[in-house]
Amino acid sequence: MATRKGPIVRTSESTARASSTSRCQAAKRSTSPVTVPVVWAMTMSVGSAENEFAVKLFRRLPRRYDLLAEVLSFGQNARWRAELVRHVAKDQPRRVLDVATGTAGVAIAIARRTNGHVTGVDVSQEMLEIGRGRVAGAGLQGLIELETARAEALSFDDRAFDAISFTYVLRYVADPAATIRELTRTLRSGGVMAGLDFYVPPSLPPRAAWWLYTRAVLPVAGLVLGGRAWWNVGRFLGPNISAHYRRWPLQRLIDAWEEAGMEGVEYRLMSLGGGIVMWGTKRA
Repeated sequence: MATRKGPIVRTSESTARASSTSRCQAAKRSTSPVTVPVVWAMTMSVGSAENEFAVKLFRRLPRRYDLLAEVLSFGQNARWRAELVRHVAKDQPRRVLDVATGTAGVAIAIARRTNGHVTGVDVSQEMLEIGRGRVAGAGLQGLIELETARAEALSFDDRAFDAISFTYVLRYVADPAATIRELTRTLRSGGVMAGLDFYVPPSLPPRAAWWLYTRAVLPVAGLVLGGRAWWNVGRFLGPNISAHYRRWPLQRLIDAWEEAGMEGVEYRLMSLGGGIVMWGTKRA
């Protein structure tokens, strides 16, 4: 169980490693200021001190969150999570931190695959309550512990965990680089960290389809399936993803991982680039 502290080769599904490496090396870090349009007021609330934005956005969704995740990910969420878990679990870690655990889907998958102890943290009490029920239903109360915490300010000791997973985190914090450093702080040397998020497809045809889906289909589908709360999430998501990667293009994210102490940073684009899984190992 975790203790507390006191007060590049990068791959895609459709290309070989060599070509992916060339693409990644060619990526340019954004250094000029970016003007982000105000697309719905909620977009500008990201990174509030207590993550109030994320809490408010998902407060009414926990009981149907997993269905929502499938809709938002074009039905690919389960595949994306499986890829994330594969990297986190590969060395059979005994102590794992799952950040933004939500309803504990990733935590349960990791515990089943490793038989290790998983600490899942999230800012949403509502999500965690659903997660505790799922953990109990899976009979994994002895392996999974869920608690409220912010990714930017964890209460765990340095090097407390053998592996770390996080999902859909960096778009909701004020300083992604600082958050990556905080996560890395709690990881032991040689431990694996892996993160999952949405992404903007790099090639034009999939990107055009993605734009149409996120701007038109998602809000309507959300309204039909889950009412106004889902409609709010549906119309927020696409502009938020686009704005995030204008500020934090891929090479800048890779640099942030490496500057935080990670090495061998790789990534895999999922579903033609609609999602991304990134992973690396903490330097000794």
